[in-house]
Amino acid sequence: MKSVWGALSDKTRREILTLLKNRPHTAGEIADQFELSAATVSHHLSVLKESRLICAEKRAQTIIYSLNTTVFQEILKAVAAFID
Repeated sequence: MKSVWGALSDKTRREILTLLKNRPHTAGEIADQFELSAATVSHHLSVLKESRLICAEKRAQTIIYSLNTTVFQEILKAVAAFID
């Protein structure tokens, strides 16, 4: 869970998650939304993958990124446990 909070602490990564909320995107589509180098976007995607907030599916030469809603459900359950 610690890696999830670390991943969410960065504004750019939260913006990437918001982008993926609407539909899956390729790395290029994600990079086009930011004024960042491809290497920086790749780093952010790696952090999000390592924290399991996103999934990556390889289709031929392209990688498609999408939200991993299971992790978001786990986060909500953890937060709800503090409230109860």
